[in-house]
Amino acid sequence: MDLRALRCFVAVAEEGHFGRAAARLHLAQPPLSRRIRELEADLGCRLFDRVPTGARLTPAGEVLLAEARDLLERAERARERVRAAEAGRVLVLGVVAGAGLEVGPPALAALRRERPGVRVRLREAPVTDPSAGLREGRVDLALTRLPFDTAGLTVRPLGEEQVVAAVPAEDPLAARARVRVAELAGRPRFRLPRGTDARWRGYWFAAAEDAPGPVVATVEECLHAVVWEGAVGLLPTGAALRHARPGVAFVPVDGHPPSRIVTAWRTAVPDPTAEALADALRTAAARVWPRQPAGAGTSSES
Repeated sequence: MDLRALRCFVAVAEEGHFGRAAARLHLAQPPLSRRIRELEADLGCRLFDRVPTGARLTPAGEVLLAEARDLLERAERARERVRAAEAGRVLVLGVVAGAGLEVGPPALAALRRERPGVRVRLREAPVTDPSAGLREGRVDLALTRLPFDTAGLTVRPLGEEQVVAAVPAEDPLAARARVRVAELAGRPRFRLPRGTDARWRGYWFAAAEDAPGPVVATVEECLHAVVWEGAVGLLPTGAALRHARPGVAFVPVDGHPPSRIVTAWRTAVPDPTAEALADALRTAAARVWPRQPAGAGTSSES
């Protein structure tokens, strides 16, 4: 399979619309549609159902989406490794759900002053992977959130972020100044798939397991579920800034623990460069969140 065709497929799958995917890829729509048809012909199956709102993945498309993301990530990683052999170290920083992005620029500037030859590549991990790729060795350092199973990882707290409820704009809760988690009961709830880390899944779902609602794997899918399926759910406060759009209201939540932002790396794989970036992130975080969370320090537990 052609990597360019897979990039086109992933763009259509994530945007749910051929026109928006074409704009994202800086392509005209006819060549994009042709590549998707060629990919479908190569695989011998339909990957999308055309619906009034755009394009929806078929069951075969759902399978290919996970595989395509993995193939593209591996190809990019291989490209970076080859380039690194010529141009110096490329440090891969995995980020989950926008964790701590506001501390990134000053931390990167500090790292470059200390280690001018180091380059940093950001990898936005799906919200189904709280380790941000650490478990699979795809990243050198994670900027992520607790709680999740941190066995084998060294974790350093940076700060805390409150959560918000993402609700349809026409929902009565959208007009409220604040809501409690219990008030979301009775509405469809978007949730992470089974097999996702249990602590992580439970924290963000915060509802009975039998509550109805769609399964999601990205923040975009969370917001699509709100707009198109009338679902509600919890997201970090920063989502209200990074993902604001018509049809979705973000309401501050009471009665739920804040999201704890941390850096993490594999304990068994010491990496001085990754730890230097972790130090820079901690210094920058101390300016953004002057009061460190309780139990601050470095540990291997969540």
